[in-house]
Amino acid sequence: MFADKAEILIKAGNGGNGLVSFRREIYVPAGGPDGGDGGKGGDIVFVIDPEVNTLADFKFKRKYFAENGEDGKAKKCFGKSGADLLIGVPEGTLIRDKETGKILADMTGENKRVVVAKGGNGGFGNQHFATPVRQAPQFAKSGIKTKEQTVTLELKMIADVGLVGFPNVGKSTILSCVTKAQPKIANYHFTTLQPNLGVVFMGEGRSFVLADIPGIIEGASEGLGLGHDFLRHIERTRIIIHVVDVSGSEGRNPIEDFEKINEELLAYNANLAALPQVVAANKSDIVYDEEMKDAFLNYLKERDIPCFLISAATHQGLMPLLNYVESQLKTLPPIPVFETEIAYDLEAETSDEFEITFEDGVYYVDGPFVERLVGSVNFENDESVAYFQRTLRKRGIIDALVEAGCREGDTVCVIDIEFEYKD
Repeated sequence: MFADKAEILIKAGNGGNGLVSFRREIYVPAGGPDGGDGGKGGDIVFVIDPEVNTLADFKFKRKYFAENGEDGKAKKCFGKSGADLLIGVPEGTLIRDKETGKILADMTGENKRVVVAKGGNGGFGNQHFATPVRQAPQFAKSGIKTKEQTVTLELKMIADVGLVGFPNVGKSTILSCVTKAQPKIANYHFTTLQPNLGVVFMGEGRSFVLADIPGIIEGASEGLGLGHDFLRHIERTRIIIHVVDVSGSEGRNPIEDFEKINEELLAYNANLAALPQVVAANKSDIVYDEEMKDAFLNYLKERDIPCFLISAATHQGLMPLLNYVESQLKTLPPIPVFETEIAYDLEAETSDEFEITFEDGVYYVDGPFVERLVGSVNFENDESVAYFQRTLRKRGIIDALVEAGCREGDTVCVIDIEFEYKD
């Protein structure tokens, strides 16, 4: 089963909690704290799997959770880090955050392995909080908890050349003639129900990938027919072979067909309409209306659009067309890779920045550092809460609240923890 879109839920592993523990040995009456740190949670990692060419498997399994880090152990032993979860996808898969629509990763070219969600860091054991004054700390840090995230997977095939045109104009026949691909071919509309790929071998060390895109019809960019589902597969192509039926056997006008297809490309994505095109005037061996054919050829000549008269059925004119396409590919930019719009941000992971806002009588404190702090505090432990309060003051957050107008008795919300401010 072919599938080129899927939606899954992912979650990186939580960091393990630090341990509260004390050294207990005979003849060592005051061994001191020896609680170990928690292990790091596993990452969610997408990798290109060369043996996969569809997203069908994601229709049956929709949840992907990485392993959590283990809690710290006694004797200053660290907890084991959670294993990374590797998710194999076909090359050309675009990964987006469902909520924002932004690109998390484009699994294309050099992007063979991309970390999409980082596992949480493990919490410190109580050994880290011993001081000359507090020699037996009764608290440790919790590991960083990660959040679930829904992502959409969208497969955009990797092909140098895309075949476009109305249904039944001969695209699949051309593909079967010039590659070893064996698409289903028949004399009715929408024979092709999924994109097909084939490799065109031009000689030793010379080849390119050709994609047959299911027939685009008028209104495809608005979701009519099959075109809307598969237009995405030519977004990566470097040149388009626009196949047009010039025979007049079905009463179609080639000029109108050519313009309608280009209108759909433009309506879907302006970049598609800007791609270089070469016209394959197919069924030129069975022309019913010579005047209409000649008018089409003159139309293309006036617009300086290259055209080759071909017959996919008899293989007439195919080699000159392929030779021209190969020569153009040598001068065109490589297959485009979509730029990542959201990436793991190391600066955010280590940033001390925070922001204070006031709304509906509540002071809100947000920021990467504050979120990490809240995630690492055990609010059921008095010593841990005291550590939390000292850290807020030490990092300047209390002073910033006072400067913002916060007074005793006011409500303060730090991430999702709400409390009453006291001097």
